[in-house]
Amino acid sequence: MRTAKEKLNKSLEKEITTVFAQLITDLKTPGESISFIKDFLTETEQILFTKRLAIGYWLAKKRNYENIKKNLKVSSATIATVSEMLKKPGFMLAIKKIESDEWANRWAERIKKIVKK
Repeated sequence: MRTAKEKLNKSLEKEITTVFAQLITDLKTPGESISFIKDFLTETEQILFTKRLAIGYWLAKKRNYENIKKNLKVSSATIATVSEMLKKPGFMLAIKKIESDEWANRWAERIKKIVKK
């Protein structure tokens, strides 16, 4: 039986990765994205990815390891691994996107309050 760790032809791997990235880009709404994630990933994979993102987000917000361990039910080793991942540009881009959405939502709420007055 073949495993996921076996290497693909580099050209084929690049093509498949490009198609996958384009698919992700083409998902237009959170509903479409959730539908894809639920159908494409196993429940375990979904939990793995969402916890990894949450760990990275909370580390960026300066939460301590104990708090993250307690709330997300993860090990210190997992947190340390994600801490290293935070140094990678793609992971940091994801965190920055989350933070910019939060900022935009906070300002949208403030503007709504001002306009209602």
